[in-house]
Amino acid sequence: MKRINLFYIFIIALLLVVSSCQLGASKEKHITGALPSWAKNATIYEVNLRQYSDAKNLLQNFTNQLPRLKDMNVDILWFMPMSPISMTNRKATPEIMIEEVTDPEEKKKYLGSPYSVSDYRAINPEFGTMEDFKNMLAKAHELGMYVIIDWVPNHTGWDHAWIKDHPDWYTQVDGKIIKSPTLKGNPTDWYDVAELNFDNYDMRNAMMGDMLYWVNEVGIDGFRMDVAHDVPSDFWKTCSDTLFAAGEILMLAEGQEPDQLNNEYFHCDYGWDIHHLMNDIAKGEKKAYALEEWLGKDRARFKKGFHMMFTSNHDENTWAGTVFDRMGAGHRAFAVLAGTFDGMPLCYSGQEAANIKRLEFFEKDVIKWGDYPYAHFYTTLFDLKHKNKALWNGFHGGQPIKIDTSNDKAIFAYIRIKDGDSMVAIINLSDKNQVFNLKGDSFVGTYKNVFDGGEMTLEKDMQLTIKAWNYLVLSNK
Repeated sequence: MKRINLFYIFIIALLLVVSSCQLGASKEKHITGALPSWAKNATIYEVNLRQYSDAKNLLQNFTNQLPRLKDMNVDILWFMPMSPISMTNRKATPEIMIEEVTDPEEKKKYLGSPYSVSDYRAINPEFGTMEDFKNMLAKAHELGMYVIIDWVPNHTGWDHAWIKDHPDWYTQVDGKIIKSPTLKGNPTDWYDVAELNFDNYDMRNAMMGDMLYWVNEVGIDGFRMDVAHDVPSDFWKTCSDTLFAAGEILMLAEGQEPDQLNNEYFHCDYGWDIHHLMNDIAKGEKKAYALEEWLGKDRARFKKGFHMMFTSNHDENTWAGTVFDRMGAGHRAFAVLAGTFDGMPLCYSGQEAANIKRLEFFEKDVIKWGDYPYAHFYTTLFDLKHKNKALWNGFHGGQPIKIDTSNDKAIFAYIRIKDGDSMVAIINLSDKNQVFNLKGDSFVGTYKNVFDGGEMTLEKDMQLTIKAWNYLVLSNK
């Protein structure tokens, strides 16, 4: 009897030790997956390198742009996929495959989708060499900037070596790799890519090895994960554990899945819902007060992390239209909202130049830069992000608190406060001048007008007039 008791005591003690170790591992995971210190008040800029210039070496040319972007208060550079593009099944247009083009000269202009990757570890020769990329990266780091690359985990192009060497790493039907992947179970027209099979753990390990190559050997600072919402969550758990163990890596998901942020697989994702809401308000289909409703629903779903906020990106610009097409005269008002309301603000290539065209996706279509008419606008907005803690990312910043007005259909006003820093934004989200009263007293005080440099005192129940699609951004810093 004594022996049995001692045996059970030993087993219980062993279980307690194991449990303690597991708790310690859980705490360590949370720490290693924390938002990188350099991202707490960061802004992000999407680089569409193909369309950036007509230079022979695009990476060398872009390296010369880094000081300009640094002066614009850009912190993180997100590069669209850097990998070579498959020729097999390459798209010439959304509807035509390159095999259907018979003229050799015409065929040369169709460069294919950047998301049809043929080699995860190589640089697209259209851009330059790996040495050129590393030189650009070193210059960005020297300037205090950070570089993340677009990663395509859901599929590869048809020239990728895995197609031939490991066909079982792809989704198959009747023993054949399917021609086009599905997205959330729905068919796509992505005929230029083959869907990867995440039931195959050899494939998973190979992909994580390729990611680690870019972190450990090349020295990048993180990833924007394409179609993250269509990749199994258990992969993201293993993947994030692996990448976070390698260093301070930023993880941005293209998607809006609560479990990916709440489980800390990603630090941030796309603010798709609020972006679409902004488009609806711009068209007059929704009113300003819908933003408060969005915030309440969003906070109920997302307990951790934050969204990347934007008025444009490569998909929106090409397939939905420029900010001028979608938001008209209100495009700057919505950029102020994206830059001050919540999350991390994005500027897409060409927005600082007031780019008015939809950039081609499958061929060369260089941005017309001019004299960067909106550079000062973004510089000012991003400078406020750096200086005022209330606007910092995630839990580092203050929660938006709506300020009631007498005109909530057109006027959206809010205050954010953190560690003594405060910011008030009052935005007219309509095409008419608005007269209204501020209600309450949470905002009372004297502030600096961020965009004109003057001082302004806000008083309880005061009346204000703001012109169509205009805004006030006020800071105590």
